[in-house]
Amino acid sequence: MSQTNKPYPSIFRSGTDYDLPRCENAFEKYTDFKELGSGGSGVLYSCYDQYMGRRVVMKRLPREQADDTSLRRRFLREARITAQLQHPNTPPVYEVGLDDEGQLYFSMKKIEGRNLFRIIAGIAQGKEEIIEKFTLKRLLNILNQTCQSLYYAHTHGVIHRDVKPENIMIGMFSEVILMDWGVAKVWGQHDDEAQKGSYVFDRLTSAGQRPGTPLYMSPEQVTNSRPVDARTDIFSMGVTLYEVLAQREPFRGQNIQETFANIVDFTPDPPSSIAKHFEVPEVLDDACMKAIEKDPADRHENIFELAETFRIAAEQMPE
Repeated sequence: MSQTNKPYPSIFRSGTDYDLPRCENAFEKYTDFKELGSGGSGVLYSCYDQYMGRRVVMKRLPREQADDTSLRRRFLREARITAQLQHPNTPPVYEVGLDDEGQLYFSMKKIEGRNLFRIIAGIAQGKEEIIEKFTLKRLLNILNQTCQSLYYAHTHGVIHRDVKPENIMIGMFSEVILMDWGVAKVWGQHDDEAQKGSYVFDRLTSAGQRPGTPLYMSPEQVTNSRPVDARTDIFSMGVTLYEVLAQREPFRGQNIQETFANIVDFTPDPPSSIAKHFEVPEVLDDACMKAIEKDPADRHENIFELAETFRIAAEQMPE
């Protein structure tokens, strides 16, 4: 057997040949918690599942939100939406329940790798290892897989509403996972989260975080002028494509208010006109500018159309 085909010799046997531990409730089987980060919808931890012998990611509702019925409902909605979207590019949810303090949690697959924003930043900084590994062809394949996750969600009546490079994870074995369905909307659900001062706007102004969400919001999200549908995810994918091609966001302002004004009124130059690291073909320029049209009716008919553009463009590029 060649070196590259050798299996991992120790982790599986040590994690499979023991009796189940005695736990009074389902939560007690989780140990060795390590905080990964926090956001508007919960706190993320890496922890060890003693029953299954594997590390998982757990999302827990913060203590200060425990008595907020609306936030508890949203948290449960995220867990259930993610669990029901059984697609290769959506993270598998293993369990939802209550922890030892009665707070909500759900556990899901731990993805080892890095997010697309880190890759884009590495390209912008001229890091040769990243530039060599993540060619434009490969980046288009990553975007294509992200669109496949969205297409599956859209056909099941779910809109993500927070598509951005930070939420696109690339695993160690090239798997692509669209993360964080915390502000997803099920068609027919009331747009209460879009109101000023609500959960979504709390996410926009979190101290110490890159203002990712405002940068990728669609005009209809910003103005709350019409119901949000699947075309808002198309807009966010268009902004993400622009950033992949040009290593720069098209609508960034000095602050959130200026960013919102740019999203509503400003039309950026095509990414090919400012791209420094890639030769951007016209078909990608056209796809990008169409996806970020102000009027949803002027964007792609569906996310699959954009995915097909990525697939065809990637096939025409050299290895």
